[in-house]
Amino acid sequence: MRSITGAVLKTLLLLSTQNWNKVEAGNSYDCDDPLVSALPQASFSSSSELSSSHGPGFARLNRRDGAGGWSPFVSNKYQWLQTDLGERMEITSVATQGGYGSSNWVTSYLLMFSDSGRNWKQYRQEDSIWGFSGNVNADSVVYYRLQPSIKARFLRFIPLEWNPKGRIGMRIEVFGCAYRSEVIDLDGKSSLLYRFDQKSLSPVKDIISLKFKTMQSDGILLHRAGPSGDHITLELKRGKLFLLINSGAAKLLSTHPLVNLTLGSLLDDQHWHSVLIQHLGKQVNFTVDEHRHHFHTQGEFSYLDLDYEISFGGISAPSKSVSFSHNNFHGCLENLYYNGVDIIDLAKKQKPQIIIMGNVSFSCSQPQSVPLTFLSSRSYLALSTFARDDEISVSFQFRTWNKAGLLLFSELQLVSGGLLLLLSDGRLKLNLHPPGKLPSDITAGVGLNDGQWHSIALYAKKNHLSLMVDGHVTSASPLPGTEIYSGGTYYFGGCPENSFASKCKSPLGRFQGCMRLISISKEVVDLISVQQGSLGNFSDLQIDSCGISDRCLPNYCEHGGECSQSWSTFHCNCTNTGYTGATCHSSIYEQSCEAYKHRGNTSGFYYVDSDGSGPLGPFLLFCNMTETAWTIVQHNGSDLTRVRNTHPENPYAGFFEYMASMEQLQATINRAEHCEQELAYYCKKSRLVSQQDGTPLSWWVGRTNETQTYWGGSVPDPQKCTCGLEGNCIDDQYHCNCDADRSEWTNDTGFLSYKEHLPVTKIVITDTGRPHSEAAYKLGPLLCRGDKSFWNSASFNTEASYLHFPTFHGELTADVSFFFKTTALSGVFLENLGITDFIRIELCSPTIVTFSFDVGNGPFEISVQSPTQFNDNQWHHVRVERNMKEASIQVDQLLPKVQPAPADGHVLLQLNSQLFVGGTATRQRGFLGCIRSLQLNGMALDLEERATVTPGVQPGCRGHCSSYGKLCRNGGKCREKPSGFFCDCSSSAYTGPFCSDEISAYFGSGSSVIYNFQENYSLSKNSSSHAASFHGDMKLSREMITFSFRTTRTPSLLLYMSSFYKEYLSVIIAKNGSFQIRYKLSKYQEPDVINFDFKSMADGQLHHVKINREERMVLVEIDENTRRQIYLSSGSEFTAVRSLILGKILEHSDVDQDTALAGAQGFTGCLSAVQLSHVAPLKAALRSGHPAAVTVTGHVTESSCVAPAGTDATSRERTHSFTDHSGTMDDREPLTNVIKSDSAVIGGLIAVVIFILLCITAIAVRIYQQKRLYKRNEAKRSENVDSAEAVLKSELNIQNAVNENQKEYF
Repeated sequence: MRSITGAVLKTLLLLSTQNWNKVEAGNSYDCDDPLVSALPQASFSSSSELSSSHGPGFARLNRRDGAGGWSPFVSNKYQWLQTDLGERMEITSVATQGGYGSSNWVTSYLLMFSDSGRNWKQYRQEDSIWGFSGNVNADSVVYYRLQPSIKARFLRFIPLEWNPKGRIGMRIEVFGCAYRSEVIDLDGKSSLLYRFDQKSLSPVKDIISLKFKTMQSDGILLHRAGPSGDHITLELKRGKLFLLINSGAAKLLSTHPLVNLTLGSLLDDQHWHSVLIQHLGKQVNFTVDEHRHHFHTQGEFSYLDLDYEISFGGISAPSKSVSFSHNNFHGCLENLYYNGVDIIDLAKKQKPQIIIMGNVSFSCSQPQSVPLTFLSSRSYLALSTFARDDEISVSFQFRTWNKAGLLLFSELQLVSGGLLLLLSDGRLKLNLHPPGKLPSDITAGVGLNDGQWHSIALYAKKNHLSLMVDGHVTSASPLPGTEIYSGGTYYFGGCPENSFASKCKSPLGRFQGCMRLISISKEVVDLISVQQGSLGNFSDLQIDSCGISDRCLPNYCEHGGECSQSWSTFHCNCTNTGYTGATCHSSIYEQSCEAYKHRGNTSGFYYVDSDGSGPLGPFLLFCNMTETAWTIVQHNGSDLTRVRNTHPENPYAGFFEYMASMEQLQATINRAEHCEQELAYYCKKSRLVSQQDGTPLSWWVGRTNETQTYWGGSVPDPQKCTCGLEGNCIDDQYHCNCDADRSEWTNDTGFLSYKEHLPVTKIVITDTGRPHSEAAYKLGPLLCRGDKSFWNSASFNTEASYLHFPTFHGELTADVSFFFKTTALSGVFLENLGITDFIRIELCSPTIVTFSFDVGNGPFEISVQSPTQFNDNQWHHVRVERNMKEASIQVDQLLPKVQPAPADGHVLLQLNSQLFVGGTATRQRGFLGCIRSLQLNGMALDLEERATVTPGVQPGCRGHCSSYGKLCRNGGKCREKPSGFFCDCSSSAYTGPFCSDEISAYFGSGSSVIYNFQENYSLSKNSSSHAASFHGDMKLSREMITFSFRTTRTPSLLLYMSSFYKEYLSVIIAKNGSFQIRYKLSKYQEPDVINFDFKSMADGQLHHVKINREERMVLVEIDENTRRQIYLSSGSEFTAVRSLILGKILEHSDVDQDTALAGAQGFTGCLSAVQLSHVAPLKAALRSGHPAAVTVTGHVTESSCVAPAGTDATSRERTHSFTDHSGTMDDREPLTNVIKSDSAVIGGLIAVVIFILLCITAIAVRIYQQKRLYKRNEAKRSENVDSAEAVLKSELNIQNAVNENQKEYF
């Protein structure tokens, strides 16, 4: 029912949006009539004209009147051509042409519009594109469709560039249609109150649309309230619109509304802005101009308790208490509709439903404020005054985003100093330079670079100064003896070049922003006269227009990045977002545990961002690095839960909440090769299915919110369990054990592995209401293995072969990443074309990878050059990104290359062809080699699926060990798999995914490990075992021995290797604690003794030993800091090696006295990572299934040799089981960020995991105690059990024992 309601609401929203668009567009259908051709000449005006025959009246398209078009007297960027359409029209397109039969045409121009011929606004094609491309000759016509359309009376064309061999020349046409509207003017004290009939109000929807324009930054646009505190308010604050919806039912204060949406910026610019509010149930759509915000409210009710009246322009019911301060709206409203009712039309007709409060008029007044725009570092305005020179009196308003800049300079009379008014770090600073003395400053205001209008008034007379900022006055007196006299000329925003030496130079740069209402000596400056050249002087100004724009609207900083801006650009602060880059687009985390593993990371907690640069954020999980990487996601219901007293009318429901959102989990599951989750279901007289009609009595729910009635280990067939598939249920009439309805405990337990249904989010149990009926369940963590996208690859065998995919849509931000390997000299990895736009990534030469693109500003190309060749048949990683700010490319760990985007250039990447991978549409310059793990904006492309049906391309790619083999350590061998590789540790003393986990053992007193190479060397001449090189009459002239140890006992025998010819090698700690190596390679000579007596080695610390013999030369290294090289005298070869002994020598051996003494004592302590060439005796002894050649005597148990103190325990790697998540976090990036930013969370997680482990241990002990108790006395049962799981397992043990006794008895 809920989904049906949602669909209805969405349909209503769509219909209402379409209806509003029709109202907004006016007569936009067939709105393409020419509007200029029929206008009289008086409707045209211009900044100047070359001659009377080049006047603006001759600027009609395709006309040859006069000189065939308009040309100004001087060709510069201050010229303009203007047309008056007579009334507000809707303008849908414009067209331009050069001067007829001339060399005069404009190649680029600005288009501006106005309602009054004052306060012009620039039209933008895109959010950052202001200019239009013009003509390339005199006669061709260039058309531009305006989307969105313009509603205005006046249009102005401002040439920016023109034919360098001619001058400015234009002919124009404007297309559109009549625009009809209803307008009302509110004076800041007036408002409208609309009262409507309850029957006319839809209970489902509330739709409001309007346009407004104002010069005030604050004011209430609409307000509707109810008796219980519910209200809807649309308010203008600091030039932004705030929509507040408060539900009294939600018990929220008005300061914390249910909905608080903000849209728009700089809306106090005296231009029209459109608003649409759609409130349908819990769905709220808020639109301001082209910016939209969709919001789904949370709360108990889908409607608000509101009165049947609504006020516009203010809050019209003074009897109602309003808990927030407010100002009435001061400005004009247009086309105000409430649920389809024309409110302004009702007011004009004085209908009784409308109550007019205060004075209103039904035409829009046009305040004649003339703003200035300081466009660049060359901008300034110079104004002279003939007022009295013994005082300075200047006032003006300004708005800017820049933190710094020169606002005002004036040279002082009688002295060589100057007065500078500066903006510094958002504060105003008045800097006075008296001659020969240090400057004195007055500072006022704060945060003045917020884009708002701020008022400044400066007054100085003789030795008194005062500065007023937004009504706050700061006064000061200059240095004693200093008097200030005006120099007569004021420079706003900057000064002319090469003037005033260093007096006018500000280290903070010139001002960029807007000014208005400039007064000097209390006289308002006529800025139109400045524009016409009759007053003052200026450079690079835009007069009668404020060109400020909010570059943080929309916010192009992704993933919660904080946007800040200056006049010309914006910046993104990505701190604490988990993302990086100019727009916080790229995740700093890997997308899977598999990716972390192949960076060399070991088991631990990691942040994973499953969709990379996509919308989903990172989340913390545990990665268990085995031969494959397992992802482990815990939830809040891991304990065993027992359920009683339920029936279908009173069901039990258990819910599971995970450490990630369902969208994040779905992305993780989709990437995995396999996922599973163990669901253990125990039952006693509790059925899963009704025996009468087959109705499910218990079920579980997955992420699709669908009821599932199959249980652990079964395929997704309804009402089946593992025993039903295997045919071993306790009652073969049923498909599940629990359906046998036995009075004793049984279970249906197993792993759920159908990915589309995982994870389990809910379990429902309804059949435990009968006597002695009970159920219990336990859900394990979500386990996912591998990453199918990470190894997804294709091999390109011919230059003409390629894979094609749908068009890549990365209009504002595009990132592409992949691995490649090749032996070719060059080739195109990827290409996608548009009409003019394109992107291409290419291997240009063996050492250069290039990213080239065009988004409408012309082609750009950035390259990474490597000191080594890329065509070395090893995997290389490429990542490119293009966004609003820049384009970048990085290959492997080489320094990335960055290309900044052009200022105010095109930003949208518009592609329309297929995406070609491994080649181009022309089948030329194709790539030969392998491409793997290709991802576009975080989404993986399935190369293997497409390759299976594409000639010249094969799915998969072999040869991963050439790149990843270095991850296999300590003698481990890299072995290829169809997808990836693994480390073969069979010849290593280590284990783990990278053969980096030491195998260590504690040796008790008298214990030993004996590794027998052969019993009789004559039987092993043809042996092919690993020890074959030691067998028979083979001469062993070299060996490499490594191990670590820790002990406090002396003497000790660490290692003893014997032969059948009384040759041996012993490594001992002598009675005095010295470390000795004794080689006897001839039975006729005494052993060579290598003695290290610099300290006692029985100090309880962990020591690392490496012995490398090459014939007579022996190189010994201890703890990586003590090295010694010795030459043996007793011989150079072992003959017929017999055995290797660790610990006590149990049999008689013909050895020297010190070795015999140490051998009799043996070894007590810890030995680790023992390896003799490719033989690992300790590993063979401790791992299950060890060969018969290994004999273990005494107490030898696997244990860690890491010292409790004095060594770095975190440096030792460890492989964790699925239930052991308490290991140390890997200290490689990005875990540093985890530790820094989330140490509390991780600490809590680790504490919880340790607690769980302790509980499990306690439970195991308890079960063991219960079992022993039963053996002593079958009639006794435990009455005090601490855990539900322990009780249940105890009962199961008892039940099983009784069943066994019954079998024996019968």
